[in-house]
Amino acid sequence: MRAVVQLVSRAAVTVDKRRVGEISAGLLVFLGVGKEDSVQDASFLAEKICNLRIFQDDGGLMNRSLLETSGEMLVVSQFTLFGDCRKGRRPSFSQAAPPDQAKRLYEMFMAEVEKMGITTASGEFQAMMEVSLVNDGPVTLLVDSQKKF
Repeated sequence: MRAVVQLVSRAAVTVDKRRVGEISAGLLVFLGVGKEDSVQDASFLAEKICNLRIFQDDGGLMNRSLLETSGEMLVVSQFTLFGDCRKGRRPSFSQAAPPDQAKRLYEMFMAEVEKMGITTASGEFQAMMEVSLVNDGPVTLLVDSQKKF
């Protein structure tokens, strides 16, 4: 699984002009599921992201996690994180999981986050979405459950 994690002061996702998810301060997570991913990847990534020390402490250092700040998480599925642009001009998505597997692991990731006590919101799986956010910092990180980067 791959994630683009953004520290936000607020974020929202809209489908067909209908707001389907929004958060105040916390993390916006764009989540991609690969065809080789498993339950272990979902669990690993949830734990990793919730414990990333990327929020400022009283001294202004990135030293606090989402768990410590009582922040929220907005999770948006994004298969394009598995787009391979190395050859040609059209990305290949052959490494992205098929929709049924991706949805199951996407939902499992969110369930793992919720088990840790994090308030979560989400986009709508396989929908065309509009995402709005205010990136705080800005802080944007890439996380991969297979530790490829």
